[in-house]
Amino acid sequence: MDTITTLRIVATLASFATFIGILVWAYSRRNAKGFEEAAQLPFEEDPS
Repeated sequence: MDTITTLRIVATLASFATFIGILVWAYSRRNAKGFEEAAQLPFEEDPS
């Protein structure tokens, strides 16, 4: 293998690992409450 192919493989694997990490973070139960609160923000009334 040449250098450019190796770099492409490494970049692809790093991108995939990042994607999986974002999925784990987004679907973790620890973040569910914060996401639920953020989802309700457009429906809250302004106090002014």
